[in-house]
Order: sequence, then structure tokens, then C-alpha cells
Amino acid sequence: MALKAVHVSDVPNLDQVQENAALALFRSSCLSVGVNGEGEEIKKGYNLGKFVVMGHRGSGMNMLQSSDGRMKSIKENSILSFNTAAQFPIDFIEFDVQVTKDDCPVIFHDIFILTEDKGAIVEKRTTGITLDEFLSYGPQKEPGKVGKPLFRKTKDGKLFEWKVQNDDYLCTLEEVFQKVEYPMGFNIELKFDDQVVYKEEELTRILQAILKVVNEYAKDRPIIFSSFQPDAALSIRKLQNTYPVFFLTNGGSEIYTDSRRNSLDEAIKLCCLGGLQGIVSEVKAILRNPGAVTRIKESKLALITYGQLNNVPEVVYMQHLMGVEGVIVDLVKEITEAVSDYITTPAKDVGENNLFEEEEKDMQVKTRPQFSQLELSFLLKLIPELIRN
Repeated sequence: MALKAVHVSDVPNLDQVQENAALALFRSSCLSVGVNGEGEEIKKGYNLGKFVVMGHRGSGMNMLQSSDGRMKSIKENSILSFNTAAQFPIDFIEFDVQVTKDDCPVIFHDIFILTEDKGAIVEKRTTGITLDEFLSYGPQKEPGKVGKPLFRKTKDGKLFEWKVQNDDYLCTLEEVFQKVEYPMGFNIELKFDDQVVYKEEELTRILQAILKVVNEYAKDRPIIFSSFQPDAALSIRKLQNTYPVFFLTNGGSEIYTDSRRNSLDEAIKLCCLGGLQGIVSEVKAILRNPGAVTRIKESKLALITYGQLNNVPEVVYMQHLMGVEGVIVDLVKEITEAVSDYITTPAKDVGENNLFEEEEKDMQVKTRPQFSQLELSFLLKLIPELIRN
């Protein structure tokens, strides 16, 4: 179901943006501190008042059909991808976790894993195979060992052999904790099949397998849980009080049987009823409906966005002005460089007690020199065209 673009008059211009947008962002941020059901503080470890940049599947997702070499430079969701992203000033890496048939959490985005055998494509459900079989796909850790060729199917059904310039082996959640540089934060997306109705006991089994690894290896590493599956998000919130939980939504660009997935307002309702700490929205949903940012802030929820438009520095800057607290990006190098150009972080840490009382002098914002006020006003007026494409 296609949504119409907002009218230009509905898009905030620079005159409507708060004089010190970063200070407002800083004061309203929920990324740093949350509260569990018993009123106790959820684990800290986040940069207070800092615009958060997260590396999508590490150094960016693989789009094998793309002509952009950056989208097939490093194998997504791999140790290599994570540690490459960690070389840049990002706060978190985002990755997808599924649980194998023998209860091992592994890092893989696609619901099905594909290989070729005797000229035919063989497709298996990622959660329907054992850990040993999962690790037998693609490059192997052992020198000289050859794994099964790995293929990928696009949404339109096209098949590509999964080859990238810098390949790496498939890995487990335990390996990620052990091999990714500390203290890089983890945004752990709990991956589930949109076409499956999960029973509560099945969700609990999967989530407990993930929590077992997190509890054993996380230590003081910053962690965020996120999921498109509403019941999974609510369940992981009930099963632990240590880490924030964010609900993932595309904000209505696709319509699902479960109405909780179909709008930003439904996402707000779910978070408030379930005690979740924030929303991760497709960026186009925010640009189509800038007023939702205010409603999210009024609900005391944090807001992060994802989507290919987040690879455009100007769009990231617009979101910063609008009050979005962070972005998940593929082009980690380009976006971190852009963000460092236009945001200066606070000179000192701010405690919880004076989180809402800091003076404006403790946060400075500077506009990137190449963007004049006129240029930014024009850019904001381009939002309808951006989200129409």
C-alpha cells in the first residue's frame, strides 16, 4: 500500500526548528538511561547527549545486485565487517540474530540460507538447520577447507552468488562478543519470519538461548535489543531488566496482518503499554510524518532510524535537527565524517540527576560550512520528493 508524500507546508522549516536542537535532543534522550518495571535503572553505558551512529550489519549490508562497489565490499554480519566498522567513531554495530535448530544464536539476516548442489539451488530455513551445518556455508575458518557456495535471493526473486571483495566466515553470537573490539555497543536485532505465527513458548525458547549468551559474555558492553516482531520485543522486555528494548517498524510502508506493525502511532502505543524504551523507524516514515517525532518524544521514547536514505549526509542532518537521536547506516565512513562535521559533543559527562537541567553552554552545535541556511531550507522542501522515490 503506497503512502502519499507529505505536502511541503507540512514539513518543518528552519524557523520551526528549536534554536538549539541538539540540546533538546540531549535532554529528551532515552538511549542513556531507562527504568525497568520495578523502578530500577536499566544498565547504562551510552553516550549522553550524543547523536548516535550505528553500523548496519557492521560496515553495511550487501546488495549484490548494486552497481555501487561499497555495497559488496565487505561481507555483512561478519567479524570482519564488525571490526572494520569499529575503526570509525560509531557507537553501535547493528546485526541480526537467529537461533539454530540446536539452540545456538547465530548472526545471519536472511530467513532462508541458499546453496548450490549439482547445479540446483537448495534452500533451507536458517532456524531449521544445526550449528554445524550453518557454519559449513561460505568461507571456512580452517585453512584449506572449502565450504558450500552461498547464494542470495533478492525480493524480486533474482539469484546471486554471494561473493564480495572481502569475504569472511559465518559466525555465532558468542564469537561476536569474544572477537569484536570492546567497548563497541551492540544493537541486537531479534530476527523472526514475518510469515510465521509464533507461540509464546517458542518465542521464550529462542529468546532465552540468546539471553544465555548475552548474560555470559556482555559484561559492561552497551547492548540494545530490537525486533520487528511485536511479541518478541515484549517478551525480551519481560525476560530481562538490564538492557533497553526498541520496537522496529517501517511505519506503514508495508501493511501486515498484525496492526501493531502498521504505523508509528501503533508503535508508540506498543512501546508505552509494554514498557519498551524506544522505536527504530524506517527513515521515510519519519520524513513523511515529522509530527510523529514530537509524539514519540512526548511519550518519553528514544527514536532511531534505518533505511537507505540514511546514507545521505544531508538527510541525517535533517533528522538531527528534527530531534531523531540516532541513525543506522551502511556507509559508515562517509556518515561518521559528516556527523563529526556538524555536531560537537558535550565537553563533559552529565549525570542522571541533571540530565534535564544542563545549560545551553554545555552543548554546542555547528552547521557544516557547506550548508547555508538557504540551502538547508531548500533541502527540507525536497523531503516529499525524497520519500516519493
